[in-house]
Amino acid sequence: MAQQKGKNGDNANRWIVLAMVLLVLGTGVAFSILGQNNRENAPLAGLDGFTLKPAVASTIDVDNGSAITFNPGLPTQVDVWEDPQCPGCKNFENVMGDYLDSLARDKKATVRFHVLSFKGPESVRSANAAFCAADENHFLDFHNALFSVQTPGEGSGFFSTETLIKIGKEIGIDSPKFTDCVSKGSKADLVQTHYDSMSKFGVQSTPTIFINGKIWTPTPSAVGFSLDEFRSAVEAG
Repeated sequence: MAQQKGKNGDNANRWIVLAMVLLVLGTGVAFSILGQNNRENAPLAGLDGFTLKPAVASTIDVDNGSAITFNPGLPTQVDVWEDPQCPGCKNFENVMGDYLDSLARDKKATVRFHVLSFKGPESVRSANAAFCAADENHFLDFHNALFSVQTPGEGSGFFSTETLIKIGKEIGIDSPKFTDCVSKGSKADLVQTHYDSMSKFGVQSTPTIFINGKIWTPTPSAVGFSLDEFRSAVEAG
């Protein structure tokens, strides 16, 4: 009887150990998935508190590289050439983004955005999504969101189709039309037209800014772009 009891005790111990192993493995998998999700969602934390502003309609200016255009025909005209993966463009937007937004929304200038795609497939997808957002009259919001979440390292894989749709949803652009447009790459022709127009307008790098048809060249500075300098140049025309 004592021997039988010992055998039963060994079996019980084995089950306890097995249960503990499964618990540890299960906990590890759960933390691994949670950690992966946190890493994937970390860049989108830049959108916390993002408020979708009122819709603003834009047009496509076929005479200017099919740019996404606000307030055509005003005396002051600003052309912004950027690639969504361009680190210098992010720096420019960090300083000038709100001012450009106000120029477009408050009808202070004709503002044309040229969303380029020369940095690879992720730029192509991002530019396509930006055109899709323009169809929703929320290009300005999506444009700001793109640069807010831009991650270091071009071609990192961050700007996937799924992430671009998620960015839209995070800021309130969640219509089936937008999702379908991003998923299918429906604006591929416009994206290509933008890219092809670089040589026509003498654009060789980003960001490149034109004010009334002339390239704006900022004063070299260790601290980066100056909003006051840019605003003065725009107001001077």
